[in-house]
Amino acid sequence: MQIPIYNQNAEQAGTLEVSNAVFALPMNQDLLHQVATSQLSNQRRVIAHAKGRSEVRGGGKKPWKQKGTGRARHGSIRSPIWKGGGVAHGPTKDKNYSKKINRKMARKALGVALSSKVRDGQFVVIDIITMEAPKTRIAAKIMRNISGLFLKKSTKKAHPRMLVVVPSTKEDGLSRSVSNLPNVAIIEARNLNSLNVLSYPNVVALKDAVGVIEKAFTS
Repeated sequence: MQIPIYNQNAEQAGTLEVSNAVFALPMNQDLLHQVATSQLSNQRRVIAHAKGRSEVRGGGKKPWKQKGTGRARHGSIRSPIWKGGGVAHGPTKDKNYSKKINRKMARKALGVALSSKVRDGQFVVIDIITMEAPKTRIAAKIMRNISGLFLKKSTKKAHPRMLVVVPSTKEDGLSRSVSNLPNVAIIEARNLNSLNVLSYPNVVALKDAVGVIEKAFTS
């Protein structure tokens, strides 16, 4: 299939032949959900941790003797039934939330996500982005020009947030210039996954980055 290419001034500069196996896949919501939730689980940091009776400080001495006091028998003030004692069956940082994703599944999910963006007019290819100097002001102007394309193409309400896919983050200082823009994120094509694509309403890919994405599907 062919998709249009634009320059950084949002003017059409030709067309690009792209692989149907990457950019024309049918929607598969089950696959996207399974892969995206697995990736979110793998990113999850285990923070919740409750101390058990063996981790709570103190309680080494028996509170009172076993017999003769008329009170209940206790061996430690750090028992879960005591105030300030350990927690019984509480959450621990040893819990593992990670899930395995097959490489084939992750790759196809990326294709499904990209294909969905193409159908909805939320995927734009830019031939090249050149900047006189790595300035946020210049980058902001270029991104405003590109965001205008989504207003024309999108079948849904356009949103300013966008993900810029580049072949390398050393792309003419673009990475440094974009880092201060709140609605724009930049990522290398080799690191792109379906969760990245789904997390942003609009995706902008440099022409050379499209080749890197397609190469990942055949490797």
